[in-house]
Amino acid sequence: MAITDVPEFAHLTDADIESLAVELDAIRQDIEDSLGDRDARYIRRTIAAQRTLEVAARLMLAASKKRSAWWAGAVTLGVAKIIENMEIGHNVMHGQWDWMNDPEIHSSTWEWDMSGASKHWRFTHNFMHHKYTNILGMDDDVGYGLLRVTRDQKWKPHNLFNLVWNTMLATFFEWGVGLQHLELGKIFKGRDNRDATLVRLREFSTKAGQQVFKDYVAYPALTSVSPAASFSSTAKANAVANIIRNIWSNAVIFCGHFPDGAEKFTKTDMVGETKGQWYLRQMLGSANFENGPVLRFMSGNLCHQIEHHLYPDLPSNRLYEASLRVREVCDKYDLPYTTGNFLLQYAKAWRTIAKLSLPDKYLRDTADDAPETRSERMFEVLEPEQRRGLKSAIAAVRQRRRDKRAAKLLARADRAA
Repeated sequence: MAITDVPEFAHLTDADIESLAVELDAIRQDIEDSLGDRDARYIRRTIAAQRTLEVAARLMLAASKKRSAWWAGAVTLGVAKIIENMEIGHNVMHGQWDWMNDPEIHSSTWEWDMSGASKHWRFTHNFMHHKYTNILGMDDDVGYGLLRVTRDQKWKPHNLFNLVWNTMLATFFEWGVGLQHLELGKIFKGRDNRDATLVRLREFSTKAGQQVFKDYVAYPALTSVSPAASFSSTAKANAVANIIRNIWSNAVIFCGHFPDGAEKFTKTDMVGETKGQWYLRQMLGSANFENGPVLRFMSGNLCHQIEHHLYPDLPSNRLYEASLRVREVCDKYDLPYTTGNFLLQYAKAWRTIAKLSLPDKYLRDTADDAPETRSERMFEVLEPEQRRGLKSAIAAVRQRRRDKRAAKLLARADRAA
C-alpha cells in the first residue's frame, strides 16, 4: 500500500525534518532575494519569441502550397504552442512572475492557449495537486480518474485498457486537463453540487468554445484568404499542432509524476503535517529527468519537477540553480533524488500503466515494495543496523533481493547438476 507515515519511511526524526525545512527555506529565500531585471527580461523575451514563432508558423501555412511547407508550419506551430503552454502559461499561472506587478504577465489575468479555463486549472492544479501531491483520494492527478498507476487503486475491468486510455489522454491532453475540474465522476454518481456544476460547465463551455473557434474557424478563415492556403489545410495544421503540444505536455508531466520512485501517500500523511513534512512529501512524490538548456526550456523547466513541487511559485528559469542545492540537501539527509534519462523515465511510466492494467494476482512485486508503489513496510526485512537513511535502506532492500535471487539460481543449478 502507499506510504502511511512519511517520517518513518524517510528514516528521519522530527529534528531532522525541521532542519531540512530550514535548509530548503534558505534556498527559496536566496533566490527570492536575487530576483530582478534579469528574470523580468527572461520572461518578456520568452513571450516575444513565442509570439514571433507563432507568427512565422502562420505565415508558412499561408504562403506555400508545398507539403513540406505545410509540415514545417504545423510543427513550428506545435513548438510555439508547447512554449506557450509549458514555459509561459503553466508558470505564469503559478504566480511565478507576480512579483513583477505586470498586469499582462500575472497569474490572475493570464489565459492560456488551451481548451480549459485558467481559473479552473489554478484550482485543480495550483491548489489541489500541489497541496495534496500524490495523496490518494485528494490529488486527482494520480491517474486523472482514468488510469491505474498504483496498486492502491482497486483494479477494475476498464483498467485492462490502461494503454488505450493513456494513448487517448496523451493525444487529447488539453481536453483531459480542461474537463478535470468538472469532476465528471461525481456528476455521473449524482454526488455533485448541481448549482456549482452548472457554473463550472458554463465556464468550461465558454472557454472551450472560444478555443475551438480560434483554432478551427478564425485562423483557417484568415489564412484561406491566401491563394496558397485553404480553410481545411490550416484547420488540419492547427489540429496537428495541438496534438504535438498535447503529447509533449503529457510526456513531461508523466515523467515528473509516474516513473519509478515517485511515491504515493495516504490521507493519514496530511494529518498534522508540518512544513518540513510537506517539503519531504513533495521531494518523495516527484521525479526529475536529465536535461540541457533546450530540454529545460521546452519542458517549461519541469525537468526539475522536484524543485517545482518544493517551490511552485519560484520563476522557472531559476529552478536549475535550485536543483544543484536541493540535490546536496538530499545527499546530506540520505534521501533519494529521483532522476534519469527523459526517454527512460517516460518508458517507466508507460511500463507502470501497462503492468497495472492487470489484477494484482498477476503481478510479481508486493504492494509495499514495487517500483511504482512502496511503503514503510518494505523495510521490515532489514536488520536495525541496516536502517540508516532512506537512500541507504532502499539500496539494502534491493541488495537483499538480488542476493535471494542469486541464491535461488545457485540452488537451481546445484539441483540440475
